[in-house]
Amino acid sequence: MVLKQRLLISAITLAALGAATPASAAPWTKGFVVSSYEYSFRYGGRAGFTREGEIEPGADCRHGSSTHFADDVRTKNAVAQQKWRSQQEVDYIAAPPGLDEVRGPNLTRFYIWDRALSHRGYKKEIETYVNPFAAEDPGQPEVTGRIGDGFNLDGKVKDTDFVSTDGEQGVDHALYRAWGCDAPWRGNGNATLHLRANDKMHDGLYTVVIRVSGNKDPMNDDNVTVEIGYSPDKIVRDARANVATDYSYRILQSQMYTKLKGTLRNGVLETEQVDRLHVPRMAWFYDQIGDANFSQGRLRLNIAADGQSATGLMGGYRNWRDLYAENTFAQDGGQQGIREHEDHVALYYALRRNADGMFNAKTNKFDGISSAYRLKMSSAYVVDAEKGMDVPKLIAEEDRKRAFEETRLAMIKGTETRVPQLVPPGTSEAAVGIMEWLVIDLPSKDFFLKALYRQRYAEEDENGIPSWMPELQQTVKDELARKPAAKPAPPPKPQQEARETGSATKTP
Repeated sequence: MVLKQRLLISAITLAALGAATPASAAPWTKGFVVSSYEYSFRYGGRAGFTREGEIEPGADCRHGSSTHFADDVRTKNAVAQQKWRSQQEVDYIAAPPGLDEVRGPNLTRFYIWDRALSHRGYKKEIETYVNPFAAEDPGQPEVTGRIGDGFNLDGKVKDTDFVSTDGEQGVDHALYRAWGCDAPWRGNGNATLHLRANDKMHDGLYTVVIRVSGNKDPMNDDNVTVEIGYSPDKIVRDARANVATDYSYRILQSQMYTKLKGTLRNGVLETEQVDRLHVPRMAWFYDQIGDANFSQGRLRLNIAADGQSATGLMGGYRNWRDLYAENTFAQDGGQQGIREHEDHVALYYALRRNADGMFNAKTNKFDGISSAYRLKMSSAYVVDAEKGMDVPKLIAEEDRKRAFEETRLAMIKGTETRVPQLVPPGTSEAAVGIMEWLVIDLPSKDFFLKALYRQRYAEEDENGIPSWMPELQQTVKDELARKPAAKPAPPPKPQQEARETGSATKTP
């Protein structure tokens, strides 16, 4: 009887001990699909200000927010800096004569400005955005605040570092200092280019997934594996257009993929710092898609208690020339400048000035700039893709992507050698072809076609439309065939005498 009682007590004790052991102390896996992916720039604006958040300077931009080329006055000031322009040219660019007589006056003026702003170097033949070093620095408002999100990447605490909102010292985020006051990247969740990038990601342009696995508690584990990479599967959205939870996504382990170790404490995951963190980069066009390739990269994730969502930061040093190219050449520098009110010449100088990582012993300069991206995620099932699967290609967009890469390489070569480079074919840099089409109805058409220089290509037709725009070639031919001759441009006013022109012989 005593033996039975002892056996019963032992059984009850063992059962109790078993019940006390966490059921999750076993292999576990959590997956997430990234629903919001953007530079982790702070807003710093006044509380409750949302409607105009993308241009509100905020407390961190005491010198204001960049609004380059927002109107004809700013544009006129920019083109007037080139001493080789005549006064008539400056005046006509700012206010094209006869603009009210065309069907699309705003668009026509847009691309006249594009052509003019694309040539602001020390010689009119130099394209500005491929060769930003050949133009004077217009000045970029930079972040003056000390609070910033990111990581202490170099293990040091310097006077130039930021302090995080939770008090962490030594935060390295020079990209924020250089770029954080640019109008389209500012806003409390409504910055225009962040919205565009996220919208394109939601529409299927690319997908980023994260998989976390371990062997202990899913909220507390001192040895977890983190995988981040590209998925060929489009994001699934629910009836409210939000990213749906618990759908399956494949992760490719061939390109834009990294596996790294980390620790998990009360749902906060900190990874090791790896030499290279390969991950899809932010994009809003196919030609931008590729590898962000952070140097000294790491992740920090905050996983919700129910496991249905997570937020986090990803950071490291990125090549600043790549960042310049990804933003400038997604379309062309003039379009980005006029529509988004950025000046990529100013951005070039700001990135170069603030570069703080990836030291290049040959040049004795830094090739990288400390950066941090903000992530929001929804729960998902992240599964391995088929063996050997690579990132799929969009054949129809490959020519455009090739032109983007060639333009990026031309810019890099120019900035490294200080030898101005030609613009590779296949792009719309300097409004090639587009301006020629839009000024068909403009009385001052001949003036602009003669006065505004642009590079010529062997593949152009008789109307100046390049071969990589076949539909536009036909459109222009049809338009010219049915139109009478345009009225001549009005003569310049007496006070619009040509200024003395100067010619520079060397790079500023």
